[in-house]
Amino acid sequence: MKPTRRHFLRNSALAVTGAGLISLPSLEAIASQRQRISPNDKLQVGLIGCNGMGWSDLRSHLLQSDVQCVALADVDQSVLDKRATDVEAMQHTRPLLFKDYRKLLENKDIDAVIIGTPDHWHCMAMIDSLSAGKHVYCEKPLANSIEECNLMLAAAQKYKKIVQIGQWQRSGSHYEKAIEYVRSGKLGNIRLVKVWAYQGWMNPVPVRPDSAPPAGVDYAMWLGPAPKRPFNPNRFHFNFRWFWDYAGGLMTDWGVHEIDIALYAMNAKAPKSVMASGGKLAYPDDASETPDTLQAVYEYDGFNMLWEHATGIDGGNYGKTEGIAFIGNNATLVLNRDGWSLLPETETKNGIKVYKVEDIPDQVRNGEYLNEHTKNFVKAIKANDVSMLKCGIETGSIAAINAHMGNIAYKTGRKVYWDNAAKGFKNDTQANTLMAAHYNNGWKLPVV
Repeated sequence: MKPTRRHFLRNSALAVTGAGLISLPSLEAIASQRQRISPNDKLQVGLIGCNGMGWSDLRSHLLQSDVQCVALADVDQSVLDKRATDVEAMQHTRPLLFKDYRKLLENKDIDAVIIGTPDHWHCMAMIDSLSAGKHVYCEKPLANSIEECNLMLAAAQKYKKIVQIGQWQRSGSHYEKAIEYVRSGKLGNIRLVKVWAYQGWMNPVPVRPDSAPPAGVDYAMWLGPAPKRPFNPNRFHFNFRWFWDYAGGLMTDWGVHEIDIALYAMNAKAPKSVMASGGKLAYPDDASETPDTLQAVYEYDGFNMLWEHATGIDGGNYGKTEGIAFIGNNATLVLNRDGWSLLPETETKNGIKVYKVEDIPDQVRNGEYLNEHTKNFVKAIKANDVSMLKCGIETGSIAAINAHMGNIAYKTGRKVYWDNAAKGFKNDTQANTLMAAHYNNGWKLPVV
C-alpha cells in the first residue's frame, strides 16, 4: 500500500474538534467590506431568533453589501439589545426590535426573513412569513415533526416564495466533487453508507432546579406551542436541542446535515424500513432527554444506511468526529467537513497486490460554505428562480423526515416500515401518532 494511505489514516485520527465549526469574520471586518449601495437596491431582511445559528446566518448575509438588516425579533431583550448593537456596528444603521416576530412581519419593507428559532417554532414562523409575502431562510432541521415538514412544504408550494434551508454543506465545493465521484460508479456497488456525529465536546447537562425566567425574557412566547412547563435554564437557548418538546437531539441536529448528503449522492429519498437502538448510555443521570448514544439502520432500495451518534467521544469512524462513508466493492469514499479521501480495495493480479481503482490525492475543503449558501439564497431571490437553490424546501424536508424516522424507530423500540405512497408507517398506529405535531397553550397548527 502507498505510504500516503497510512499517512491519511494516521492524520485523520487527529482531525477531531474544529471540523464542524463555522468561522466568520469580525464585525469590524464585515463593516469594512460593505460597499455604499443605495438602500433602494438592497435586499431588506429581518431575523427571527437572534442567538446561535440565527446570528451566524445574519452575519453571513451581511457580508453581502446588497443586504440590509432592518429588523430583529427575539423573546430575550438582552439578546435583542446586543444584536442590535452588533448589527449597527456592521451596517451603521440600527434595526427595529420586536419581542413578537409577528410584529416584524407587518413591516412591508422586509423582503426576506431568516428563522433561527428553536426547532419547535420553525413551522409557525415559516408559514407566517410566507403568508406575509416574505422569502425565507430557515435553519435546519426544517421542523420538529414530520407533520410540520409536510405543512411547510405545502406552504412553500402555495405561496411560491424562495425558501432556503440551512443545510449549508450543499453549497460546499468539495461535497459537490465527492458526490460526483460517488455517482460515477467508480466505487463499484455501494452496499452501505455510514453517517455519524461523534461529539466529544459535549459534557453532561447538569441537573438544575426550575427558576424564574431571566429578566426581559418573554417565556410564554418562547414556549409557544410547546407543552407548558416551569422555566428551567437547561431547556433554554442552546440546550433546547436535548429535549423532545423542542427538538430531536443529535439525530435531527447533526443528522440532517449528513443524511442529506448521503441520500442526495445515492439518489434516494425515502427508506423502506428503519430500526434504532440506543439511549442515555454516556450520561444516564444528566438533565437531557434525547439519547446521547444512538444507532439507526435505514433500508433503501439497493443499500443500507447506518446512522451513529455519541456524545463525549471524538473517535468516530475512520478517525473522524463526523462524516459520511460510501462503502463500495471497489473502494470507500470518506467525506466530512474537512474534505474527502479514497480508500481503495485491493486485488491480486499476477501475484501483485494492486488497487481496484486508481488512488487520488486527499481532497480538502475550500472556503466558508455558509457564506456560499447565503449568497445562493440572495441570488435566487434576485433572479426569482427557485431552481437555483442549493437546499430548497423539498431537500430540507427529505433530510428532516428521514431523521425524524430514526427517532420514531428509537421511541417505538422496533423496526418500522414506511409506505411512501401513503406517506405513513405501515400498520403501525404508534409510529404514525409520533409523526404528528401537538400544539399547546392556545396555539394552533397552521392551516395551509
